[in-house]
Amino acid sequence: MRAWLPAFAALAAIASALLAVAAAPSGSAAVPPARKRFSAYDAQARALLAQMTLEEKIGQMVQPEQDKLADGKDIETYFLGSLLSGGDSDPKTNSLQDWTDLYDRLQSHTARTRLKIPLLYGIDAVHGHNNVLGAVLFPHHIGLGATRDGKLMEEIERVTAEEVRSTGIQWVFAPCVAVARDERWGRTYESYSERRCEASRAPT
Repeated sequence: MRAWLPAFAALAAIASALLAVAAAPSGSAAVPPARKRFSAYDAQARALLAQMTLEEKIGQMVQPEQDKLADGKDIETYFLGSLLSGGDSDPKTNSLQDWTDLYDRLQSHTARTRLKIPLLYGIDAVHGHNNVLGAVLFPHHIGLGATRDGKLMEEIERVTAEEVRSTGIQWVFAPCVAVARDERWGRTYESYSERRCEASRAPT
């Protein structure tokens, strides 16, 4: 076995433990539970790792695009740990209901696996949850960086997080904290600034 495999599998197990905690009902809607350090899940992660086969560990480290799955049962067959929706990896429409149904349908396959580890689902929501009809759209990062207003950027990311979570998805590939120095790069607009001091204002 390669030396890095246990470390990656441990990270996947920790993420799964965090997902399980996040999915549990809270005692009060007004008072959020106190956050635990990642190290608090070490024992749980090690116990889960000890049960996993090599195939399950490999599957937990794989993140295919959801629209490239031949069938949702691939999640069960290959013990997939993560999926993503890139720029055009959408459900049949971009309605809130269809996004929620897509997430629930894919997540349901994990209940049929041996260890029932939930999926970590990621999405490109760099300018708000922009694939969903009715979601708030925000300016590109280069425009937000020009405001030099860290509190505004934090509030924008908070709104985005709430709208993403409303579709079930737990992971956003944003904010982008690149420090673009050459405007010929095709994604310069996703950088807050060419200066590190300005980019450091971005919420991370």
